[in-house]
Amino acid sequence: MKIGIDMMGGDFAPLEALKGIQSYFSENADPAQLFLIGNEEVIKPLLSDFSFPEEAFTIVHAPQVIDMHEHPTRALKEKQKSSISVGFHLLATGKTDAFISAGNTGAMLVGSVYSLKPIEGVLRPTISTIIPKEDGKTGLLLDVGLNSDCKPEHLNQFAVMGSVYAQNILGIENPKVGLLNIGEEEGKGNLLAQAAYPLLKENKHINFVGNVEGRDLLIDKADVMVCDGYTGNIILKFAESLFEITNRKQIEHEYFERFNFENVGGTPVLGISKPVIIGHGISKAKAFKNMIVLAQKMIEKDILQKLQAELVA
Repeated sequence: MKIGIDMMGGDFAPLEALKGIQSYFSENADPAQLFLIGNEEVIKPLLSDFSFPEEAFTIVHAPQVIDMHEHPTRALKEKQKSSISVGFHLLATGKTDAFISAGNTGAMLVGSVYSLKPIEGVLRPTISTIIPKEDGKTGLLLDVGLNSDCKPEHLNQFAVMGSVYAQNILGIENPKVGLLNIGEEEGKGNLLAQAAYPLLKENKHINFVGNVEGRDLLIDKADVMVCDGYTGNIILKFAESLFEITNRKQIEHEYFERFNFENVGGTPVLGISKPVIIGHGISKAKAFKNMIVLAQKMIEKDILQKLQAELVA
């Protein structure tokens, strides 16, 4: 198992990435082979402060960096020696099995869609976020920003992909699927919601429980909640602000701590042929470690093959 890591992506790279890798190695008896992708002139001097097993990592030199505010498509085209471009090349050519980055999100999304093949039958890939439930359980919301405008068929596929991910990665047996809407009754909502409802209702590959409202997100009404990326991204940013506010006000509570994105690390792009994990730009060691753990779990569980089997069926 080989996992590529963009060592130059993120506000605190490469030092925090190295700290995360150190935690990963120390906590795993049988770690994956890691490919550290970035400027070796920057990475190598820092390695003296860490004790990585020599046989468990390889440095892949990538002298260029795609900055956070660069245009994604243009940057990928013009900076083919960047850590993100090299990372996707290694993944696309089979030299690695997964790719992780906390760098330019747009470049990661563009690279995911155009460097890798979509899973057969996928209309649009999607990204999701974890939703901490009040009772201690975990939910999944998708899409959260990759597809601002969606068709009913897209939401129907998001439900299938979210169900497979929730079952295999989150450990939720027969996850309940809900359509995010402004009311519980069938027929409520905008044109998208009204058209998506019957598709979800007739889908035999999911456990559809109907509409869920905003007030239902944090309770145990649905495990997988689907919406367009415009709505989902607003909810995602609102949830992130809850954690930031509780931190600033020094409110300590185990529930609010679950909103800390570093506990999950990053979000996978679902619907493409190989695992790609996108991290937050402010990721630190804990987030990098958990992104590696998530990538490893996706490979071990063969998530993408299971997604394809469900979508083809």
